[in-house]
Amino acid sequence: MSPRELGFIGLGVMGYPMALNLLKKLDEGARLHVYDVDERALKKFEQEAPTKVHVCANAREVAKSSTILFTIVPEGRHVRSVYLDERAGVLTTSIDDKILVDCSTIDTATSMDVGEAVRQNSKTAAFYDAPVSGGSLGAAAGTLTFMLGCAEDDPKFTLLNELLSAMGSSIFPCGGFSLGLTAKLCNNYCSGLIAIATAEAMNIGIKSGMNPALLAKVFATSTAQSTINDKWNPVPGVCPNAPASKGYHGGFKVQLMKKDFALAVEAADRVGAQLELGVSGLKVYQEASEDDRCRDLDSRVVFRYIGGEEDWEAKLTTRQ
Repeated sequence: MSPRELGFIGLGVMGYPMALNLLKKLDEGARLHVYDVDERALKKFEQEAPTKVHVCANAREVAKSSTILFTIVPEGRHVRSVYLDERAGVLTTSIDDKILVDCSTIDTATSMDVGEAVRQNSKTAAFYDAPVSGGSLGAAAGTLTFMLGCAEDDPKFTLLNELLSAMGSSIFPCGGFSLGLTAKLCNNYCSGLIAIATAEAMNIGIKSGMNPALLAKVFATSTAQSTINDKWNPVPGVCPNAPASKGYHGGFKVQLMKKDFALAVEAADRVGAQLELGVSGLKVYQEASEDDRCRDLDSRVVFRYIGGEEDWEAKLTTRQ
């Protein structure tokens, strides 16, 4: 890839594998400047390729050292801190001619505020919203979907497509600024509801005496087919690589799904879109995120929250 100095802020569950995939595609002599509040993540990442990685002290240093910067942090307040902090934020250094790409899933109001601050700071800098979908598995495999807040004829889209393709397999220009976030919130609203429906349907089958692995195969070739069923099944043991089969560790935390789901419900209210399942769906994620059995675990832990039979294999064997 042609850019020689790239920046990456946010080495969490999603950011670390994304940055690692970007690092692997860098040309010889190019560098990736990184920062995260977790020093352990920084030290670990530096060991991936010491000659290509430059660990920075704060967001300001990353921005100063980079021509193109990617950020991915948990919430809107973190995005504001990264870009707008008066002591060490991105906008405390010159951003002229730089491309700033925020991959966080946040409220559109925060993204618009940061975008406006970027425009006030520099006439030649460009700021894009580019949230992702695909979870930690997609981040590690480099198969993420990027929902980019720009038009297809944006003069920088070709370059952005090349860079994002190092981390994902599907890049969609969604039409204009903030529409990437709109697409992401719509996606997570739908995905969150599908996860609840799949958990409930699987539990009906299990309690009726059916093997959920077989039921999942039925779903996979029928109208209940979904990525949640096929790759992220909420029932332990159905998908060996899914978080559910690993004690619900890894994946997309239930608190983050609660946040995204709430943002989608807020967006619907703002534009006057009627929701029939929004309130009940949000209640599930709100209560699951506060449940000690579920908190900090993958969002498909809603199966546990609704009283799903996690030890179904033993019980089926006993019945037989």
